[in-house]
Amino acid sequence: MNLPKYPLSSSEKMTTFEFTSEGEKGLIHKLVRFQPTNLNGLYNLAFGDKDKLTGDINDKVISNNGDSKKVLATVVATVYAFTDKYPNALIYATGSTKSRTRLYRIGITKFIDEVIADFEILGEINGEWEDFQKDVEYQGFLIRRKK
Repeated sequence: MNLPKYPLSSSEKMTTFEFTSEGEKGLIHKLVRFQPTNLNGLYNLAFGDKDKLTGDINDKVISNNGDSKKVLATVVATVYAFTDKYPNALIYATGSTKSRTRLYRIGITKFIDEVIADFEILGEINGEWEDFQKDVEYQGFLIRRKK
């Protein structure tokens, strides 16, 4: 994605990334974490604001900082960095709400030509997986870096 991105900092294992959103509501610290699941090689992509008290991800808050494209481009940059280190990883992503999952679908659709050049993307409908298609309401997404 040829969009402006925020500078990232990451853990040594490249599984946790931090950046700061700068917008209408000031500076908002964000976290992206690739969490291993019970299935070998499958990671859950967790994303949200960094909770000031716990340091954990709050994926329920609505920031509305006016920089959603830059935030999305930065999250995509973490997927590239993570899959550079773990090229065989499968990444599961879904929103914490139906409307957030819809926003992710819209973001994928908007940049689909760039995305499919580097990644295979599947969409989940009622527990079944299919190749990602525009304008289909998915419950989640499965992403794998192309070799």
